[in-house]
Amino acid sequence: MLKKRHLSFLVLFVSFTLIGCNTNRSNDQGGLELNLSIQIPAGPNSWVVNKTSMTSNMISDSEIKNWTDLKTVVRTYFKTDTSGKLHLGLNLNVPEGTSRIKVTLADQTKIIKTNASESQTIDIGIFDVKAGYNVIEMVGIEKSGPVVATISEVLIGGTATEGNIYFIKDDFYFGRRGPSVHLTYELPEEKEIEWFYNEINVPEGEDVIGSYFMANGFQDGYFGIQVNSETERRVLFSVWSPFDTQDPKEIPDDHKIILLAKGDGVTTGEFGNEGSGGQSYKVYNWKANTSYKFLLKGVPAENNSTDYTAYFYTPENNKWNLIASFRRPQGSRYLKRLYSFLENFVPETGNISRKAHYNNQWVYTTDKEWMELTKAKFTADATARKESRMDYAGGVNGNQFFMENCGFFNDTTPINTEFIRTSNGAAPNVDFTQLDMPKN
Repeated sequence: MLKKRHLSFLVLFVSFTLIGCNTNRSNDQGGLELNLSIQIPAGPNSWVVNKTSMTSNMISDSEIKNWTDLKTVVRTYFKTDTSGKLHLGLNLNVPEGTSRIKVTLADQTKIIKTNASESQTIDIGIFDVKAGYNVIEMVGIEKSGPVVATISEVLIGGTATEGNIYFIKDDFYFGRRGPSVHLTYELPEEKEIEWFYNEINVPEGEDVIGSYFMANGFQDGYFGIQVNSETERRVLFSVWSPFDTQDPKEIPDDHKIILLAKGDGVTTGEFGNEGSGGQSYKVYNWKANTSYKFLLKGVPAENNSTDYTAYFYTPENNKWNLIASFRRPQGSRYLKRLYSFLENFVPETGNISRKAHYNNQWVYTTDKEWMELTKAKFTADATARKESRMDYAGGVNGNQFFMENCGFFNDTTPINTEFIRTSNGAAPNVDFTQLDMPKN
């Protein structure tokens, strides 16, 4: 009888020990082995949604790390073509102690407990998901060590992954910034264009930090408005040098952009890392739900060069303001290839959508006539074309074009879609004689 009691105790002890060892893997699928064949890099595809000083270095190109605050909310994004069962796991480790993490996907929550000191695959479970972008939300519930977890990969599989899967696989910096989108305007044939006029209106709440709402793009540069921080916004006008380099210091003297004039309060200099050339900007607190006007001049100049001059209209004082005038060497022409774009230049806000309306496009030709631009082709950058991100859209709403990007929305507009907006019919009321013209 004593031996039987000892045997029963031993069986109970072994069973309890095995259960304790299994806390590193979720076991709520009735013994079903998870299919985790798709590896999503955790760092590039994740964002901290409640940023603090403690989360500033949590996201790297390879992993989620330095996760110390239990209040931190981390979200990882991916898109599927199909609905169905999605198997989910994480490749992680807990450097010290034991952690409990709440994982939510498609309004379904599972809690894991792990003390995996070495990186290993932790099964989270099976979730019912719909086609489109899905977000995995992770929150630390409890930790006995200094770090909740270090996560290198999000692992998925199941019937929901039988179609195409979209996430950032490489070129992580641009992937996290999100896709840039463009509208290229159809220009009148056999006309030489001296002036390009455009308007932008950014809806309330769409003026996200890192946004560049570019109004007047042309063959050799761009002109628009930015949100640079919570306290600073800019009007930006830049012209590329004809010399191909990412470092403006490498540009030979005969290829440098020459500043001819700048407006009051405008800062000028050089830029690099996206081609190189001359840059100007004016710090200006532009506002959402307000239409802003842009006017660009491009004309041939001496010694096989072109002069580009940008003006920005401030509605509070009904005035056209000179931003800058640049001379670009090694080519003499009027305005060519007119377009607008929307981009995000801050990777940390690539999970937030932004949108703008492009309202009223006109050109003024050397024949002294205004001509309205009502047709545009929608395109997107390499991040979109390689399908790292699918959250980009453009279209037309009455007499307005619009563009939208970032935020992991599902309404993707096919690249090369052409749009026609309703004509406004009233040419811009611009008195060229009243503009501050640069002195040659």
